[in-house]
Amino acid sequence: MKPLNPTDQLFLWLEKRQQPMHVGGLQIFSFPEDAPDDYVARLAEQLRENTGVTAPFDRRLNSRLAQPVWVHDSHLDLEHHFRFEALPTPGRIRELLTFVSTEHSHLMDRERPLWEVHLVEGVGHRQFALYIKVHHSLVDGISAMRMTQRMLSTDPSKRNMPPIWDLSTRPGRHEGVSQPSLWQSISHLLGISGKQLGTVPTVTRELLRTINTARKDATYNSLFQAPRSILNQKITGSRRFAAQSYSLKRIKAVCHAYGATVNDVVTAMCASALRTFLMNLDALPTKPLVAMVPVSLRKHVSSADGSVEGGQSEGNQVGVILANLHTDESNAGARLQKIHQGIQEAKDRYAHMSAEEIVNYTALTLAPAAFHLLTGLAPKWQTFNVVISNVPGPKEVRYWNGAKLEGMYPVSIAMARLALNMTLTSYNGQVEFGLIGCRRTLPSLQRMLEYLEDGLVELEQGAVS
Repeated sequence: MKPLNPTDQLFLWLEKRQQPMHVGGLQIFSFPEDAPDDYVARLAEQLRENTGVTAPFDRRLNSRLAQPVWVHDSHLDLEHHFRFEALPTPGRIRELLTFVSTEHSHLMDRERPLWEVHLVEGVGHRQFALYIKVHHSLVDGISAMRMTQRMLSTDPSKRNMPPIWDLSTRPGRHEGVSQPSLWQSISHLLGISGKQLGTVPTVTRELLRTINTARKDATYNSLFQAPRSILNQKITGSRRFAAQSYSLKRIKAVCHAYGATVNDVVTAMCASALRTFLMNLDALPTKPLVAMVPVSLRKHVSSADGSVEGGQSEGNQVGVILANLHTDESNAGARLQKIHQGIQEAKDRYAHMSAEEIVNYTALTLAPAAFHLLTGLAPKWQTFNVVISNVPGPKEVRYWNGAKLEGMYPVSIAMARLALNMTLTSYNGQVEFGLIGCRRTLPSLQRMLEYLEDGLVELEQGAVS
């Protein structure tokens, strides 16, 4: 028996029919060169033989003294959790994304362990896909990525590899976690310790400085400044998932031209896509949109592309930044420069703060957003409009039972009053975008992929000129 911590309980409490609280991942593989045509069917049979289920996949919810706990499920039905399926013809990526959109819309049965693995055949010519979804109360995004990487190999000749539910050893859930979620930050604030209490003077001073600066500069990233938009209204339970890969080499060339980081450029791509998408719906707010962006704060740390962003090795690793996306700026290059400046100012604000001070500052600045997301009672407290998150993935080519991993795309969570989540990961010289949104609130979400490409092209053209 294992009690759920407050953050994990919050994911359960937040879940409603229109608001599933699971995260997922889509992986696309190519057949091994010597594989027969029925390779995927044989793989499915092999996986069904892996009846051993290790933690946390062997746990289901229970209650002790009115508190939720994880208990071992001694009657786990693997056929319910592992499903072998085929796309309808013609088996294009469009059909695969539609499949993921539908499956990601469905709530999971709380009487069973909260995970599913879908092996999908018929994806184009000699390709197949793996779609995994796990409730956010069971794992976080970083833990899910770590589990996925442990399932894969750099050796294309390796066979009889276990599935994600049957990995013999696994690190602690939060070991090495490098990105705090909104709810983890709020939980730190609610569970303030004596050590954290000592951060109050610094945190208060920085909050006052932020507010005072905002009074003098309307573009400064301050509390409550995000405009109301169609991104921030009630949603349905139906989801649409869109995914696309972009060359990291192209993105790094833009970084070099503008003196920006990879995180700056992908944030600017998202800003450009949002601007075009909302303009076409005649729904672009006059004021610029604001994104919640987890960013690296360490002076000497590898970024998503594996490059070093230079300086000392001391310092805090991550902070949550409210990034002004400058969607009121029509020039893509100028927009990137403003985004870079805003994110750098936020990093500088954190530079002299301790880890505890950063956690508490983040929690306080996000508290209004949390209150509005939880209750909907404070529509004027729109702290941010969208989440843009980057989860680092493998740098080298990976294989699973000889099949080459061609792409991996994160599938995150959309919520009431937060209808779009833009998550990306890096893999083998690519940046993989996964967009999840409410199907009704954001019609034709897949067009955002074209607009991301357009945004990158604009930056490349501006770099040349």
